[in-house]
Amino acid sequence: MLYERSGAKLHAVTRRILQSDAAAEDAVQEAFVRIWRRAGDFDASIASPIAWMATIARHAAIDMTRRGAERVSAASADPAIAETIADPSAGAERLAAGSGLARCLESLETDRRGMVILAYCHGWSRDELAARFDRPVATIKTILRRSLMALRECLGDGP
Repeated sequence: MLYERSGAKLHAVTRRILQSDAAAEDAVQEAFVRIWRRAGDFDASIASPIAWMATIARHAAIDMTRRGAERVSAASADPAIAETIADPSAGAERLAAGSGLARCLESLETDRRGMVILAYCHGWSRDELAARFDRPVATIKTILRRSLMALRECLGDGP
């Protein structure tokens, strides 16, 4: 009964994060397992039941993305994506071929270049980048900001 009433809403939450319906459905299933296990933690004074469940579903989808389940399926479907995930600088070269952006991206340190590409070309969240590069989220934000400033300066758009 809980699934019938909230499954579609939770699927919509997970689908916004994941690229396929199948992955979103897997995340919803994982979310319901977590909801069942954490039912005792629910506090109606903090959030409504659907908001609490949507948060759990969103976290389940993000966790799937971190584990790479979604990236693996996307990589199998498109070799260019697989190459970009394996070597983010390769994706930058394809995206910026023939422009000054490729040259400016190459001027960044490897980790910084990878962070910029994954964040702005592939839509990775700051939390995902922090997990991938094993750094605090605040550090990731600082690195991205400084990297964008360096790119802007390199491209001649001022500080």
